[in-house]
Amino acid sequence: MIGALELSDFRLALSGRLLLGPLSLRVEPGEIVTLMGPSGCGKSSLLAFICGTLDSVFTAQGHVALGGQDIGGLPPERRGMGILFQDDLLFPHMTVGENLAFAIPRNSYGSAERARLIAAALEEAGLAGFAPRDPATLSGGQRARVALLRTLLSQPRALLLDEPFNKLDAELRSSFSDLVFTHARLRGLPTLLVTHDPADATAAGGRIIPLRQTGS
Repeated sequence: MIGALELSDFRLALSGRLLLGPLSLRVEPGEIVTLMGPSGCGKSSLLAFICGTLDSVFTAQGHVALGGQDIGGLPPERRGMGILFQDDLLFPHMTVGENLAFAIPRNSYGSAERARLIAAALEEAGLAGFAPRDPATLSGGQRARVALLRTLLSQPRALLLDEPFNKLDAELRSSFSDLVFTHARLRGLPTLLVTHDPADATAAGGRIIPLRQTGS
């Protein structure tokens, strides 16, 4: 069951110096909230804290919950987070189909059903027949769509967006961001976008929370 994503009294510090916070927020299912701030203010580290992958060089305080459950003590793979980065991070040694299959929960589906899910996802994204393709043969927009499909096929209960539109040209940026936000809303995912670009925040169409680097 999908519920709200909540962050309570978050603080991020480096070598004893407060970088970001305190910050508390609640993102409802299907809502997109944008955290907007300059590079270096701790946006990506905040998402890493939510995911459970924060670099040990940082010190963080606060609580993160999803659907009313405190997930701060869970390993990353059990937190239910899907995340998109600036880079698509497709596995170069795998085909497109294998990249997508990697994301599907292994104990939930048989091989035939997994193949059906992959084919359906590719067709929906305008990439029908791309399963055997080498990711190196794809355009930037195609790679971005495959990365999105891989994230969605992992069946996340929340979506984190770490400036995933930055490396796309203006036309691709607009169409891909529309695709991401549409899927987030249709699936009822609480979605948190971090960006330094006001255009991304406007495209998201939700609340915008400005961030600043506390130590600056």
